[in-house]
Amino acid sequence: MQRLRSRQQFQAVMAGAPVAKTPHFALHRAALSSAHEGRALFPVADAWLGVLLPKRWARRAVTRNAIRRQIYEAARQRTDALPHAALVVRLRSEFSRQQFLSATSEPLKRAVRAELDQLLSRVLLPQEARDAV
Repeated sequence: MQRLRSRQQFQAVMAGAPVAKTPHFALHRAALSSAHEGRALFPVADAWLGVLLPKRWARRAVTRNAIRRQIYEAARQRTDALPHAALVVRLRSEFSRQQFLSATSEPLKRAVRAELDQLLSRVLLPQEARDAV
């Protein structure tokens, strides 16, 4: 699994509508054939993942970092099942600070992981396609 790094990569993936949504996350997807200034944006045929966590929805850095780690770990566990495409997971609403008092609490981690599992399961390759790859 590769990570999105450049602004052009993020813009190429975010140009389209989300392919999946949960109450707090949206998942954007783009084909790897995109190019910028005559150069391939995604030079390796692999799953590419980017994370977009606006300060508007997660004010504290510790919260953003905890959510980011959860996203990358959830995707890492499913690396073989992810399609060869560019994906961006975007936080689209705030986790309630009244419900989750601590930024690194176990209930918050479980809630984030449950939503990520639901989100990523919508784009996973079926078993037959994984065997063919």
